[in-house]
Amino acid sequence: MAPAPLHILHVDMDAFYAAVEVRDNPALRGKPVIVGGPARSRGVVCSATYEARAFGVRSAMPSAQAARLCPQGIFINGRMDRYLEVSRDVMAIFRSFTPLVQPLSLDEAFLDVAGVERLFGDAPAVGRRVKARIREELGLVASVGVSFNMFIAKLASDLEKPDGFVVIRREEMEKRLDPLPVSKLWGVGPKTDVELERAGYRTIGDVRRAGHETLVRKLGGLGAHIGALARGEDVRRVEPFWDAKSIGSERTFERDLSGLDALERELLPLAEDVGSRARADAVAGRTVQLKVRFHDFRTITRSRTLESPTDITREIYETARGLLRDRAGAKGARIRLLGIQLQQLAPAGAGQGLLFDQDRKRERRLDAAIDALRQKLGDEAVVRARTREKR
Repeated sequence: MAPAPLHILHVDMDAFYAAVEVRDNPALRGKPVIVGGPARSRGVVCSATYEARAFGVRSAMPSAQAARLCPQGIFINGRMDRYLEVSRDVMAIFRSFTPLVQPLSLDEAFLDVAGVERLFGDAPAVGRRVKARIREELGLVASVGVSFNMFIAKLASDLEKPDGFVVIRREEMEKRLDPLPVSKLWGVGPKTDVELERAGYRTIGDVRRAGHETLVRKLGGLGAHIGALARGEDVRRVEPFWDAKSIGSERTFERDLSGLDALERELLPLAEDVGSRARADAVAGRTVQLKVRFHDFRTITRSRTLESPTDITREIYETARGLLRDRAGAKGARIRLLGIQLQQLAPAGAGQGLLFDQDRKRERRLDAAIDALRQKLGDEAVVRARTREKR
């Protein structure tokens, strides 16, 4: 197999939200910290320190289950504005090494470091420098994978967490990948994992040795996809302008809510969260989607496409509010969860439409001022009156 240059890094912050909380409050160091809904709530775990993970606590787990597994866990409500602020610092470190940075989320990104050898050394050297700067400047820990393509780099970053640093060269790829479970292949979720095991494929090595024709005959397009990954084939390139599909926020309520006034009041902080994240990422979206989960777990989504892309909190809120009133069937119903997503994202300012509307300019200046105050003074520095109205 021909040698391939190492030039891709995948950097993944370890237990990011929880790590930020511990950094900001050193009294939490060494303790099982769980970021998410309260222990006796119907919320979910967003992040957990490795002390909590030792008890089996995992992201996306119901908070009540996490509390049963780890009774001594310290539950903390998430601070998205704070995580956005720290994420920008992390991404700034990445971009100080290369402009080719593709964020996947607030806490992970791909870096293409081809061509920076004279400045910073080869790819493994850059990876070590990135880790060191994150630790020294931000007081946080990252795991880094280094390889010749994006799939292998991402897989490598996950192999020795936390505080991992793994380099996988093409000539050692089979030795490193073959023993790993098929669930490590992109696109293989729990259901696909079961399907592959029934077909006799338990490890990446099993998939690689099966050969392209056999995989396609047995599994169709899925077989072609996982076969290519098992052979270390990934032709994607790092795209510095991340094309995220959506930005969303949702909340599960302690008790079912009913009444449009109460539900609309809960929509506003969701719209604020979505708007602030869009502005932080310098994107705007044309479609607003509302998610409603009823008391019996029946879940619906309703969406509306706007004339122009928006990142304005008021516009996001008013659109979601209209969907709730007109199309969600929420009047008189008991609601368990509400969520808002901003979809069809594009760089902020793209498109003509209402770009020069003076009212929208004022709205943007207001949102920017609120974002700045909250980043400096905390989430409660500015509170919209609507969220404080009595039921």
